[in-house]
Amino acid sequence: MKRFIPFLCAALLALPALADKMPEPKVVKVNERVYALLGPVALPNKHNQGYTVNSTLIVGDTGAILIDTGFTDEVGAHLAKAIAKLTPKPVTHIVNTHHHGDHTFGNVAFPQAKVISSEMCRKLLIEGEADWLAMVEGLVGRKFPNTRAVPATEVYAKNSRRQVTLDGVKLEFWVPEAAHTAGDMLIWLPDDKVLIGGDVLVNQVTPNFRDATVKQWIATLAEVKKIPAKTIVPGHGPLMTSKDAAAMHARMAKLYAGVEAGYKAGLSDSEIRKQLDLSEWKKLHHFEQQMGGNINKAYLEVEAAAF
Repeated sequence: MKRFIPFLCAALLALPALADKMPEPKVVKVNERVYALLGPVALPNKHNQGYTVNSTLIVGDTGAILIDTGFTDEVGAHLAKAIAKLTPKPVTHIVNTHHHGDHTFGNVAFPQAKVISSEMCRKLLIEGEADWLAMVEGLVGRKFPNTRAVPATEVYAKNSRRQVTLDGVKLEFWVPEAAHTAGDMLIWLPDDKVLIGGDVLVNQVTPNFRDATVKQWIATLAEVKKIPAKTIVPGHGPLMTSKDAAAMHARMAKLYAGVEAGYKAGLSDSEIRKQLDLSEWKKLHHFEQQMGGNINKAYLEVEAAAF
């Protein structure tokens, strides 16, 4: 019996870990070389272990390109296991769509890969490393000692569109003036008609205005409508169509116009919220958590523009 007690204690201690096993990505095969690895729609928490992001795998001639890597080294390793089931080729390139930790901190799980991002993404990732690490540790409820920022070694400037070929795959790196953040980058695969949008494009999820330039984001979404994409991989939520992207543009443009009209009428942001038609927004995940802050952010932006 004495010999059995340590094994029993170990088994009981293991139960919480089993209960909080990281969810598997939903793998969607877009075509013979492009796969979307869709993460849970929930916000980062103890149960999903901080795994919430969408990633995209592009299989090249000799290696693979991974776009966005998750919130921790553990999420990155979790994605690496899923990737190994899809291709034996190593991940040779990582592309980060923006600096937020839920899209970048998994870079550390791919030490042999070259990291690519916008110039501003690199800067913001380095500056915000401690804040984003504290955030995920607080949300999940434990430490991640092996998680750290791994910034890009190849960067692209703001307001640029650069066509490149990586391992036989044609890509266009588009860095807009600003949108969801000051350092977003969208990736267009012209031969595949696939657009990877990062959090500039989200589906069935309330977009987060925290680090946004909202008016410029709306202008970027207007440019997205000109791209002949058959498939759009958003930063969060299910795959999108061009129609879904146009609907997001219209929804955000209407919201901003309503906030601007309310400001010009002398209303506060809380008064404006009561007057806005938010019926379409209420259908989206995280509406209650995000919408108040979003309206306030738009209000502050409108106010600053008025000076």
